Amino acid sequence: MALNNDIQAIFFKFLEEFKFDEAQLDYSIIQKHSVILQALSDMGNSGTGIFDYYKRQFAFYSSNFGGLLGYVPSDYEETGQQFFSSKMHPEDALMLSINSVSVLKIFNHFSNDEKLNHKMISEYRMLNAQNQYVRLVEQYQVLKLDPKGQLWLAFNIVDVSPNQGESEPSKSQLLNFRTGNIINLEPPQVVNFELTKREKEILGLVKMGLLSKEISNKLAISVHTVNTHRQRFLEKLGANNSMEAVAFASKFGLLEMA
Repeated sequence: MALNNDIQAIFFKFLEEFKFDEAQLDYSIIQKHSVILQALSDMGNSGTGIFDYYKRQFAFYSSNFGGLLGYVPSDYEETGQQFFSSKMHPEDALMLSINSVSVLKIFNHFSNDEKLNHKMISEYRMLNAQNQYVRLVEQYQVLKLDPKGQLWLAFNIVDVSPNQGESEPSKSQLLNFRTGNIINLEPPQVVNFELTKREKEILGLVKMGLLSKEISNKLAISVHTVNTHRQRFLEKLGANNSMEAVAFASKFGLLEMA
């Protein structure tokens, strides 16, 4: 499995659960807020953008967005978010995708007011135009909910972090900026998922890219048994899909213990 080539699939797969009515979405809002965010970028030299959860893409980048890393607009005009995703440190990109899904799950239990009162703050590494990793700090905040209370538009503000520890992994937290309460999105350093030997074995084969039928043949067990084990390790790891499960298990060294 080309895990790092599909990191965004974790996040975008989850977005398929969102059901929008395009007729109820007023896209003139984007133009109005784009002007404000561009002015903010000009004053503070921050990169700003607007993400559209319905179209699953950025609807706006400030003109200086790539300038933080020495890029010019012609570098990313055609590919947009794919360009920036390709420059992110693979480990950070993977964890940010997982943490973003965690935030969406948390938001599912929030009232509309709570959704509007929280922001996700992350630090991660991204390659600059000189092919060197620079640590950035990014704030994501809801800009507009749809009539059903779903996240529709979110805006981000990106700056160069004062912390330039290149070896440090990504960090993410969810901040209620009304109360100051923080939800740390990073899992604890010591965990006990208690996967069985067979579950770890099958998860390791999933990581190698094998399908259930191929795993069934390799281990001489039924496809039903394979799928049962897959469902169990998804539940134990709190993962939505096998890609998330592999990411969690790899992070905590569970596959090395198989």
